Amino acid sequence: MRAPSRLLDGPRLGPPAGQPARRLVVLLHGVGADGNDLISLAPYFRAVMPDALVVAPNAPERFDMAPFGYQWFSIRDLETMPRVDGVRRAAPAVDAFIDTELAGLGVGEDRLILCGFSQGAMVALHVALRRPRPVAALISHSGMLIGPEHLAGEIRSRPPVLLTHGADDEVVPAAALPAAKAALEAEGVSVRSQIVPGLGHGIDETTVHAALGFLADVVRPAGD
Repeated sequence: MRAPSRLLDGPRLGPPAGQPARRLVVLLHGVGADGNDLISLAPYFRAVMPDALVVAPNAPERFDMAPFGYQWFSIRDLETMPRVDGVRRAAPAVDAFIDTELAGLGVGEDRLILCGFSQGAMVALHVALRRPRPVAALISHSGMLIGPEHLAGEIRSRPPVLLTHGADDEVVPAAALPAAKAALEAEGVSVRSQIVPGLGHGIDETTVHAALGFLADVVRPAGD
């Protein structure tokens, strides 16, 4: 198990009282937010996976461009610290958090769903593709595949992936989705994708339903 550089934690919601958690859903928030920004998605995940523990950890660094929120890596000066260095620096803490949570539940990666939004999606894509065993499902909302030129030499896992993006995203261009899809498919990753007309930088009912339909197709039933 990897030693964490800093212990992560955040809001969590488990199965109904008295029922053991047999799956883990980890939600990685965007820059300047915190785990509370995504934990509201927990009831949707539990609707299709009632045995899931849903956890939305706060990123390890305080946001350096505002007096609130957290960041997985700084975006203050992307010329001196490009995103690829940022996701590499964030990965060990996320991996250690995942390892600790899985060990606590006594389950493996085949019971893990990793989902991220924006900067959290960038980190989720980086981490999941480099873990030694594939997660059950990987979901990226409004994200970007960072450092695609490094993927061929670093990929270790090929989990099923869902990419969603708003067509009117003003923060991360929607063109990031087809670029990520092409790079992932070139490495043998199964990708489902959806660009949502009229949606900006966010998660809406359409993207939530896309995620639930994706999970219904790729996640094993609880009894398996």
